[in-house]
Amino acid sequence: MIDLDPPGFQPPRPIPGDVGSRRTVLYGGYTVFSVFAPVFSVSHRRAVGYHASLRAHDEQGRQVPSHEVFTQAARRGDLLEMGRLAESLHLGNFQAFDHHDDEWLFLSLHPAALVDTSYGDALLAGLKALGLAPQRVVLEVPEQAGGETTRVIEIVGALHKAGFLIALDGFGAKHSNLDRVWNLRPDIVTLDRGILAQASQHAHIERVLPGLVSLLHESGQLVLMSGLASERDALIALECNVDFVQGSYFASPSAEPLHTQTAAHLMDSLTAALRERVAAREGKQTTHLAPYVAALGQASAQIAAGVTLAQAAGPLLALPDTARCFVLDHTGRQTGDNVLPPRGALPRARRFKPLLHSEGASWARRPYFIEAMRAPDQVHLTPPYLSINEAHLCITASIAIPSAHGMQVLCADINWDAAANQL
Repeated sequence: MIDLDPPGFQPPRPIPGDVGSRRTVLYGGYTVFSVFAPVFSVSHRRAVGYHASLRAHDEQGRQVPSHEVFTQAARRGDLLEMGRLAESLHLGNFQAFDHHDDEWLFLSLHPAALVDTSYGDALLAGLKALGLAPQRVVLEVPEQAGGETTRVIEIVGALHKAGFLIALDGFGAKHSNLDRVWNLRPDIVTLDRGILAQASQHAHIERVLPGLVSLLHESGQLVLMSGLASERDALIALECNVDFVQGSYFASPSAEPLHTQTAAHLMDSLTAALRERVAAREGKQTTHLAPYVAALGQASAQIAAGVTLAQAAGPLLALPDTARCFVLDHTGRQTGDNVLPPRGALPRARRFKPLLHSEGASWARRPYFIEAMRAPDQVHLTPPYLSINEAHLCITASIAIPSAHGMQVLCADINWDAAANQL
């Protein structure tokens, strides 16, 4: 056990543990050891890395929160040294894993390491002593409420240049912004657990997540979602198209590596469950939209026969969720204003009054125009999107029909806010 009363402080030495070659550390009455949580690649169906964390036992062998060890280290001025020691402990135990020599080790960086210019050299020396390449290590940079300083950006850049992979951990916490991604240019972004918790409770947040993941992909980052504790969590992650997953649903942190086939079987069952989930949702959506599709087809036939939009769209506008009908010419320009249902516009529309009148507007870039013109005489349905007219979620049904003035496209916006929470 180390002497906790400087001067003459010497860092504690790793000593052999009771299980195989596992290393432990004694510090202030605590026995500290490493555990590793597998990080899985969804596509590869296997663990591609392990996230290291500490566990601690007191002198009676009872498990205690590891932060108590760091609290004591901070009180005694040993925090930075304890952080380095923890990394040394993780590196040694990771090397002892019976793995395939190609997994990553994920290490959480203490914020103090991000202002220590000697940190990278010390870590590289430790890796060299163990025969581990820096490319095997993913350094997790925590989100910081105050934003990144120039010095932090320089230190992270130097670590990246030295061969380490960089992960931005906790993206999506209350102080997060994309500037951090653009400034640090990490290889991996780990989504904050709070996002998953919110998505599990609120359908509209769950719908936003795929777009967030897509944005990060377009920025050049792979995406990890951690904290997955249930099948629902895992299905949300898979549907968001994240690259990596981690959490107790897949495997709990352990001092031993995971069996190779465990992840493959679980990923296969999740993929099958996701297919069923999507098919069931799409089936409900098709059933819900069937009356609108039929009414739009009938209205298009009447318009092609010369009936006015207001007359032809009557049955369609009478359906409960139809927000408006309108017609586009062959260039995507709206001819005439929106035709509203007898009940009028939604109360929400009053707040967006400047956007309500759309005669002459160009919708040529919209999928409902492009798809309708590509395949005339067929009803096309967009995925749910935010309507510019009232800033609510909607689906647009469209069909291209011939007219005396060339092809025109009949469209109907269908309110989707209420339906989305039911399907």
